[in-house]
Amino acid sequence: MNPSESDHPTPDYQPGSWQARLAKGDPGLRVHLLGVGGAGLGPIARVLHEQGIQVSGSDSQTSTQTEELAAMGATVFPAQTAENLLKLAPEERPDVVLISSAISEDNPERRAAESLQIPVVKRSEFLPALLANRKLIAVAGTHGKSTTTAMIVQVLKDAGIDIGYILGSRLREYGNASAGSDPLFVLEADEYDRMFLGLNPTVAVITNVEWDHPDCYPSPASFRRAFMQFTDNVDRKGLIVSCVDDVGAEQLRAYRPTRGQWITYGLGKDADLRATKVKVLPNGGYQAEIFWWQAPVGQITLSVPGIHNLWNALAALAVARYCNVSAQESLASLGKFPGIARRFELKGEVNGITVVDDYAHHPTEIMATLSAARNRYPDRRIWAIFQPHTFSRTKRLLYQMGESFEKADRVIVTDIYAAREQDDGTVHAKEIVATSEHPDMQYISELTSTVDYLVQHVQPGDVVITLGAGTSYKVGEWLLDRLRHSS
Repeated sequence: MNPSESDHPTPDYQPGSWQARLAKGDPGLRVHLLGVGGAGLGPIARVLHEQGIQVSGSDSQTSTQTEELAAMGATVFPAQTAENLLKLAPEERPDVVLISSAISEDNPERRAAESLQIPVVKRSEFLPALLANRKLIAVAGTHGKSTTTAMIVQVLKDAGIDIGYILGSRLREYGNASAGSDPLFVLEADEYDRMFLGLNPTVAVITNVEWDHPDCYPSPASFRRAFMQFTDNVDRKGLIVSCVDDVGAEQLRAYRPTRGQWITYGLGKDADLRATKVKVLPNGGYQAEIFWWQAPVGQITLSVPGIHNLWNALAALAVARYCNVSAQESLASLGKFPGIARRFELKGEVNGITVVDDYAHHPTEIMATLSAARNRYPDRRIWAIFQPHTFSRTKRLLYQMGESFEKADRVIVTDIYAAREQDDGTVHAKEIVATSEHPDMQYISELTSTVDYLVQHVQPGDVVITLGAGTSYKVGEWLLDRLRHSS
């Protein structure tokens, strides 16, 4: 299979519509993004700008991403107000407004766009037009999407392919987005708000399928059905790549759409692309022998810690093979993969105290991260600082959260990060502590109070790992700053 071949016709958009203009890369098109500083929309804004499309946006707070976009020439408003749109002359108004999933119906800027009869859309409607003329490699799954996508991007870029891509995190050498000139486009396919159901991939990766986002998917069955639909949308001549070691992915494969090709990767003996003779390295990374349909292709050595990253690398290796990159080139590139922001990211070390940050917020992710930490730091005391993410997830996965800290010596749980939700009073972070059997877990409400406690109790040799998809990373940054000034 060659990913340059596709059975997806270019969508037949209404002439002159924003979709048709976007698909053609019309430089006169104006796109305004609400939530432009976020991981979902910020990279899209960068791709649009590189394509010559006129970009503007707003966010409730400034960030590195909003500053970078402004430096590139995009108009970025530091607050989401109706005046951002209402004050514009008719000829200056955007042709379409793209909103993040966090933008509520009563958002004043969204309501202003609607009052001006400007189309307001989400990524699931916007991305098909943006990618209408590209051959899409979409990476989906509950866990590991960002790292797997980043690994694919690095391997293909290192092979000299000028791909386009959108990442939910940052890769040291390649950033988080590029328009690229090659027909291939690599996308982290987010399942939240059913965004990935608007995609029609040529190649689809499914890292795993485990229930999450209960605010969007009320049951495991509804989550699984969404992934079934995602596989149905893959090109007839396309490829699906999934992890044979994941129960949810294997259940999905049993559903087996009748079109396309499906290959598997993993450690299991039935995997098409298999890692064997797996061993942990002193730095927590992994080394393994790789076989493709029982034939040896080489050895992989990863510096990023955690067995989950071996799975991620196998997925990247499979995709690269079908993009005509040799196994030797891919293995060499993966061997120097540095990791991405907020994924076991070393933040610093002061007075023998090491601080690591990770985005893990689902129980499975927490266990994987702490297992990687125990491999990396086998003889050191590990502190886990966990900020639960969203009330709905905490409520539905409460007991699993409490059980996920076995590899940590000491655990602090902070208040729940609300994100897009409102506190209805039915769950509290204290309940994680109350339901857990961990021998040394406590609740401290505020991040600042958590830092105060750590300054008094951490000792040389300790490893502090901040966990969560919200603002938990600030604990590590503040702790390092306090330790530097006290030394």
